[in-house]
Amino acid sequence: QVQLVESGGGSVQAGGSLRLSCAASGSTYSTYCMGWFRQAPGKEREGVAAINSRGSTTYADSVKGRFTISQDNARTTLYLRMNSLKSEDTAMYYCAAARRGCGLGTGLYNYWGQGTQVTVSS
Repeated sequence: QVQLVESGGGSVQAGGSLRLSCAASGSTYSTYCMGWFRQAPGKEREGVAAINSRGSTTYADSVKGRFTISQDNARTTLYLRMNSLKSEDTAMYYCAAARRGCGLGTGLYNYWGQGTQVTVSS
């Protein structure tokens, strides 16, 4: 089992920045990929960014050039640096881990955190 706890959410004005963190514990050695997802009210959960154990990354088109996913060397902390935030980035952000495969599809992931709220005001 892998436990994931997100932090770093908050309220920010459009154009501002935030950095989300996700602390992973438990059987983290069993995970191949970690990702960030978000879900706005009334919308489906969508993939934002993912990173595999080799450090290869993938991003949703809507955040390319603005968001950066990274992880520490021990792969126990996942980060999402968010710059140039827009009102449409407002959502609950979730951290997730996958044992096999990597990408932005929610079905790939085996473990999920509880989420951290990001609110961007215009």
